[in-house]
Amino acid sequence: MKRSALLIAAALLGAAPIAPTAAREAAPSADYAVGAQYDTTHVYVAPEDFDKFVASLVATFGGTTSKQGVFQVTPTASQTMSQLVLTPVGSLSVFGFKTPIPYPFGAERTGYLVTDMDAATTSAVKNGAARLLMTFPDPIGRDVVVQWPGGVNMQLYWHTTKPNYPALVHVPENRVYLTPDVADAFIRHWTAFAHAKVTRDVPGAAGAEIGQPGKTYRRIELSSGYGKMLVIVSDGQLPWPYGRDMTGYEVDDLTATLAKAQAAGVETLVPAHSEGGRSSALVRFPGGYVAEIHSNAG
Repeated sequence: MKRSALLIAAALLGAAPIAPTAAREAAPSADYAVGAQYDTTHVYVAPEDFDKFVASLVATFGGTTSKQGVFQVTPTASQTMSQLVLTPVGSLSVFGFKTPIPYPFGAERTGYLVTDMDAATTSAVKNGAARLLMTFPDPIGRDVVVQWPGGVNMQLYWHTTKPNYPALVHVPENRVYLTPDVADAFIRHWTAFAHAKVTRDVPGAAGAEIGQPGKTYRRIELSSGYGKMLVIVSDGQLPWPYGRDMTGYEVDDLTATLAKAQAAGVETLVPAHSEGGRSSALVRFPGGYVAEIHSNAG
């Protein structure tokens, strides 16, 4: 799954006295994203729910799966069922651990493919992230788990053999719930690392959209090579299931998608309602995975 831009600096050593410094300063500003179809939501389910969960995803969104297997994907001893699900509206890495899950795994929300493991990790740390463990090899590449301000955990990964996944029909959004204490710090650090752009910032969105009638919240939409992100800033006093939804999936027809989901055993937790100028619902898949599904107006 991940390498070093410092070789460029070494090649420039004889060019001019300032070249090494210039190269070092340029490295953190590089964009290491590969594409949104390579960014996967990490979902952990019990082994007995694994097949039912994967089947419900494909029945709801369509798509294909990789061959299921049992692997060690952590640097310490463990065994997990693992399968990649590629849907037109987002990719998911599904894990069903047969052993206890080693720290810090299970709390990371996404895996982001990067072009250069070492350089991307260095850039993340310089831009405010902390490594929860050092870079480690896995069966097909290298990985690291980092934490951004506000406790937002992500995995960066690099493949030994470059993958080739189809482009997405709709890019999903990483839904991040934060309080005002840390929201601006998270956005500042994430945008610097990801070259993300704020596409919309609504400071007084209706709280009813996140189960808080009579209140307001701040809604920030961002876009980068890693895909979309929605930062929901509130007092954190959220009713179930808000805050448990890590990913939002855009579909063409929300009503039709929810009907497919229901037929596949997916429970609707929050019926379709207006959120951010679109129609949105919260659902729970077999195995407990909570997700948001929406269709945009028009």
